[in-house]
Amino acid sequence: MKITYALLPLVAMMALTRVHHFGSLATLPDASLAVFFLAGLCFKPRAVFAALLIEAAVLDFVAIHYFNVSDWCLSPAYIFLIPTYAALWLGGRFSRRYLNQSWLSISKTMAVALVAGCAAFAISNGSFYLFSGRYEAMPLAQYVQATGGYVWSYLGYALLYTGLGLSVLKIWTVVKPSLLEKQMRY
Repeated sequence: MKITYALLPLVAMMALTRVHHFGSLATLPDASLAVFFLAGLCFKPRAVFAALLIEAAVLDFVAIHYFNVSDWCLSPAYIFLIPTYAALWLGGRFSRRYLNQSWLSISKTMAVALVAGCAAFAISNGSFYLFSGRYEAMPLAQYVQATGGYVWSYLGYALLYTGLGLSVLKIWTVVKPSLLEKQMRY
């Protein structure tokens, strides 16, 4: 399987969900966090990470300029999405050791996804507080309390998409066992 074909579902998932973080009746919640984790799990080349970063930036540009999505998050802190997504990518890379796809290995992978998601949340929200210029008058404790209200949505959707992705991978490798071995070469 060529890397481009294997990557298409992740690229499509980000493209279909990136418009809103938490979703609504008309939109799905953002799957970007899970996409970076699953890409780190399934692909070795750093070029895949770079390509997904470019996709995220292009999707944000299109959403803001053509679909009237708020540019509230576009600030000097935006550059910190790189380490935010790197935390997830590296969590996925670390989880490769559990990729034999037993149900126990899936639970270990989900635990790593939770830790990586917590790190991503801290990086993303911490950098936004420090560098966005939007919270200069707000004490840190108040900001932490305000953002703490949506940490479980942030992590919950990421874990839901990650669990779905791992389940699809598990089913696919049962149907076609050679897939996992071939994919691990890339």
